[in-house]
Amino acid sequence: MRRNDTKATKLLLLLAVVALVAAACSSSGGGDTGGTGGDSGGEMTKVRLQLQWFTQAQFAGYYAALDQGFYAKEGLDVEILQGGVDIVPQQVIGSGNAEFAISWVPKALVSREEGIDIVNIGQVFERSGTLEVSWADSGIKEPKDWKGKKVGNWGFGNEFELIAAIRKAGLDPNSDVTLVQQAFDMSALLNDEVDAAEAMIYNEYAQVLETVDPETGELYQPEDLSVIDFNDVGTAMLQDSIWATADYLEANSDVATRFLKASFEGWIWCRDNFDACVQVVLDNAPTLGESHQRWQLNEINGLIWPATNGIGVMNTPLWDQTIEVATSEQILGAAPDSGAFRTDLAEAAIKALEAEGLDVEGADWTRQEVELKEGGN
Repeated sequence: MRRNDTKATKLLLLLAVVALVAAACSSSGGGDTGGTGGDSGGEMTKVRLQLQWFTQAQFAGYYAALDQGFYAKEGLDVEILQGGVDIVPQQVIGSGNAEFAISWVPKALVSREEGIDIVNIGQVFERSGTLEVSWADSGIKEPKDWKGKKVGNWGFGNEFELIAAIRKAGLDPNSDVTLVQQAFDMSALLNDEVDAAEAMIYNEYAQVLETVDPETGELYQPEDLSVIDFNDVGTAMLQDSIWATADYLEANSDVATRFLKASFEGWIWCRDNFDACVQVVLDNAPTLGESHQRWQLNEINGLIWPATNGIGVMNTPLWDQTIEVATSEQILGAAPDSGAFRTDLAEAAIKALEAEGLDVEGADWTRQEVELKEGGN
């Protein structure tokens, strides 16, 4: 009897261990299941997205994906982490404090060259939003006109396109211009402390147009300004993109694909539901005014749509231009290897979206008419 009791006990223990292992495997949520659809009926997979700046319409698609349940539909419990001046998104994922991050390509590649093995899996912005803005009467119409001028920039890697444009114009950035590090606003231009100021088309440029001209008592107008767009100059570099570490992707490619699918759906929703998307942003970022957020979303849409290969799928010629600028300006010591970006996950995501009848290219997208108000209110 004792011998039989021992055998039964061992059998029960073995069955219990098998059950525990099976339960652990089914609830891990991190493995590659080989599909692109989530099952929100099961345990949700928790992931964190690190933004590169404070909450604003620049990141509207991600907040929309959260608000509209697109992440939940894919079985994802997503926490969005705000960025800031002292937060480097690619370092956050490199240290394991987030699974995904939004970062500009050249900044991320510098970190990659320094040893953080990160991969671009979704190139959301196809165009650069960086401008250099001067007053219309400054005489500055093109980069060569910066000679002898005080040219503002933010530093922290935001100056790469500008430095490349200075050199492309045949100027020496160390002697032909006076580079001035400006605050992350347009006060230096408004106070005539610089002749040209760096601005994002979706943010700081609007700040000038939200300011009252003391001579007229009316808001400044686009014709009061001279704008140099780095897309036109030919030194534009790819900006907002989604990154993850190679190690994370090796074990979680299905999670990454589902995250991309839901994120892209968020951007598509913001394109097609402009007013509602602005409200989602305002609900999450009440410190910036409505007209400013409307302007910002309108211009952000212009950086995404139309999407040449479908949202998030890399436009290789623009990647090559980014690398050419980065290496010629010694931002990077050498061109990155082929593992720096991959398109298969984004391609799988947009294929799934197309199967649901969604437009992933936005070829017919047109800008909204946005009226800026004083202070962006």
